[in-house]
Amino acid sequence: MVNGRMVLERFPAGGPRGSWPAEEFAQARRSEGLPAEVVMDLATDTFLVIVRGGDGAE
Repeated sequence: MVNGRMVLERFPAGGPRGSWPAEEFAQARRSEGLPAEVVMDLATDTFLVIVRGGDGAE
C-alpha cells in the first residue's frame, strides 16, 4: 500500500487498439465488490488499477 492506495495490477499504456485491459480488470474487481479504479502513472507510462486506502482490501 502506497499513499493510501493499494495497486492491484499494472498495464502498459500502449495496449492493442480497441482494447482496454486495465478498465476490464478494474470492472471485474468492481463486480467482486472492490472499489477498483484506473489511474495513469505518467512517470512509468502505465495504467494502474488501484483501491484507495483503508477499506480492508488487502
